[in-house]
Amino acid sequence: MTSRLDLQNITKVFTDRKTGNSVTAVTDMSFSVAPGELVAVVGPSGCGKSTILNMVSGLYGPTEGQVLIDGEKVTGTRPEVGFMLQKDLLLPWRSIVENVEFGLEERPFSKAERRKRALAELKRMQLADFADNYPHQLSGGMRQRAALARTLAIEPELVLLDEPFSALDAQTKLVLQRHFARTIAEAGVTCVLITHDLNEAVIMSDRVVVLSGRPGRVVDEFAIDLPHRTDPLQRSLEPQCGIYVKRLFDALHLENEEA
Repeated sequence: MTSRLDLQNITKVFTDRKTGNSVTAVTDMSFSVAPGELVAVVGPSGCGKSTILNMVSGLYGPTEGQVLIDGEKVTGTRPEVGFMLQKDLLLPWRSIVENVEFGLEERPFSKAERRKRALAELKRMQLADFADNYPHQLSGGMRQRAALARTLAIEPELVLLDEPFSALDAQTKLVLQRHFARTIAEAGVTCVLITHDLNEAVIMSDRVVVLSGRPGRVVDEFAIDLPHRTDPLQRSLEPQCGIYVKRLFDALHLENEEA
């Protein structure tokens, strides 16, 4: 199958302009993501996970290697790529529906079409009744759903997720994980999920990429052969789930010992 995303021998070096000191964030890293696949990326703090997302989104380029989306080299930000962060980053002075419309304002849509698309996404997120509310009037989980609606309203082909559930309480996290899993499956969206939660990596993804400590490199990569891709809670009850989590823990523990 043709890859939607390819990272080919990526190295990223950051250099301080004042001191001239350099830090290598990731080195000689390669992996691919197929259309409709959700790949989780795990690794110790500082291993370059967020750097990967920034390069894929086109915020900056690699020092060596190349990032390809649908076979085309990434040289800047692209309209078909959506980004969802740990914080919802909703604009407090805009209503929820206006927040969802935000990404559409750079597209050639009429005001009526923007509103129609935004309301459709809010309905899918079960937030239609809160369209005219403001962010401070919604719970944390509802705001994250609104942020997801804003991300999906632009109809992205690739969504980058930087620990989007980590700030939520356990119950809200489970509910939103299931809602998200079902939504992206229905939309056929390709995703890269950055997470420190090993259980989340297993119950949410089709495949996991494990990174070493800085400079980050791929030290393990394997498919998650479990049912219930659209129901993470049900997936977590599968006996094999714990085996996958242990494999991730062992890979990271070995890296820490070697470091």
